[in-house]
Amino acid sequence: MAQKRALVVRGGWEGHQPVKATELFIPFLEDNGYAVRVEESTDVYGDAEELAATDLIVQCVTMAEITHEQVAGLGAAVAAGTGLTGWHGGIADSFRASADYLHLIGGQFATHPGKEPCLRRGEAEDNFLPHTVHFTELGREHPVTAGLEDFELETEQYWVLHDDLIDVLATTTHPVRPWQPWHRPVTSPAIWTRRWGEGRVVVTTPGHSLDVLEDTAVRTVIERGMLWATRTASAS
Repeated sequence: MAQKRALVVRGGWEGHQPVKATELFIPFLEDNGYAVRVEESTDVYGDAEELAATDLIVQCVTMAEITHEQVAGLGAAVAAGTGLTGWHGGIADSFRASADYLHLIGGQFATHPGKEPCLRRGEAEDNFLPHTVHFTELGREHPVTAGLEDFELETEQYWVLHDDLIDVLATTTHPVRPWQPWHRPVTSPAIWTRRWGEGRVVVTTPGHSLDVLEDTAVRTVIERGMLWATRTASAS
């Protein structure tokens, strides 16, 4: 059997520590038999030959920009069977100006609600709220999340705009608060998968900082997601 090939693409906003964050998971990939290549830009998405030989892309690029040719190359590779996965802003808040990228991923970060204004200190922690990640009925059976229990986090809680082609494995609910303008609780997908052509996409929204990525539940979901998203035999 040929060795599986993983491509780690990282960059963008440094606040999400793309190098340190991805370095947490490279040993897992290597231990599971992947040959890992790391790229510090999205230029590789324009290399159709390289992407065709890649079984899994792990992307950690928050915001940033992407060319039409690069996003077309990424989309074509996923449609042909290359898996795509990532966490937090590295996949759900990438390339905001690209409608084609948003269409590929199926969900886009809109905001992360903050603490009561009088408690804010102008720091990242202003947006850290305690919240629960609830697994859906599908999530309790899906290979990426089966056997996991609902879990608590105190970090950024992503509010996501999405379409209904995604398969939601877990959700999180934004409650009504006196200082916020919405009038009823809003539930957002927190973990989802998406079939795109022959390819599989997995998005895990928790992951703002290294301590969140090292949370047992979060790390388990990301690692299982890498394995599940990897090119399947039917897409070879």
